[in-house]
Amino acid sequence: MIIFKTEEEVELMKISALLVSQSLTEIAKVIKPGMTTLDIDKLAAEFIADNQSVPSFLNFHGYPHNICTSVNDVVVHGMPNKTSLKDGDIISVDVGVYKNGFHGDHAYTFILGEANPEVIKLVRITKESLYEGIKHATAGKRIGDLCNAIQVHAEREGYGVVRELVGHGLGRSMHEDPQVPNFGRKGTGMLLRENLVLAIEPMINMGTKDVYTEKDGWTIRTDDGKPSVHFEHDVCVKNGAALILSDYGRIERAEKTNPNLNSSYYEL
Repeated sequence: MIIFKTEEEVELMKISALLVSQSLTEIAKVIKPGMTTLDIDKLAAEFIADNQSVPSFLNFHGYPHNICTSVNDVVVHGMPNKTSLKDGDIISVDVGVYKNGFHGDHAYTFILGEANPEVIKLVRITKESLYEGIKHATAGKRIGDLCNAIQVHAEREGYGVVRELVGHGLGRSMHEDPQVPNFGRKGTGMLLRENLVLAIEPMINMGTKDVYTEKDGWTIRTDDGKPSVHFEHDVCVKNGAALILSDYGRIERAEKTNPNLNSSYYEL
């Protein structure tokens, strides 16, 4: 069932979305080689609790951690562990919070230290593809317009667009209708109307689009072992231009001031 939000509900959802952005900002300030993803999970859990909120992911279908930390060839749902991050790694951090009856849910990919230029380009193109999709999250467009924009921007660079995993509606439940694939045909799918809130999340692979799930039932990796990048925004459909509820600006500012992070893709 498609659930359209009231203006009051959209404002509450913005609070939840911005708390996710703030959580990712706190991570951006301190993440560095030598940290473990369990360290990052603990930091996020403490920050969310300090803000009188609950991690959306913890115990969701049995998931045992507060956030997802997907490193290098892990596409999504990477489980925090004791392995230390190293120079050259990329890591997608996906955070969800529940506050005031609504979920916020988005992700950001960080580059640690010196990385392969091909990886840096993959990060840039994936982030750009997210914004290409958001341009079409407006009333009167169809969901296929949004999905196609993401696909075209990524595939023109020869990248693989993951099919098995999709974005989704967002609200009182973390996963609501409709599904939001990162591929599709223009002019197809449901007609978008005001105050539909979507989590739009390109998952783009350097090589094949194909993925597999590890025995833990959560960790999803690229079939060919090449890197994957994941960005996600919480977006409200509006007339004329989409309203982005989450805020990458504060994350980017922290990213640029952390000497352990590589933000050179801004200059490409």
